[in-house]
Amino acid sequence: MPEVTINLAAGRTDEQKKGLMLDITAAVVKNTGVDADAVVVQINEAPLNNKMKGGKTFVERAAAAKK
Repeated sequence: MPEVTINLAAGRTDEQKKGLMLDITAAVVKNTGVDADAVVVQINEAPLNNKMKGGKTFVERAAAAKK
């Protein structure tokens, strides 16, 4: 059973996450030949203050982008 885990900064809608998971499921089915029922996709979301890139938290990055 293929299993795909995605780590994301929080902030996407349920519809966006579902669309992402459906697209990933379709790609796994297409490229491995397994049934969709065998594919597990999991999204792990991190609060923006718990994720950092380039020495700034995602909260700091979002604030800087608004300036």
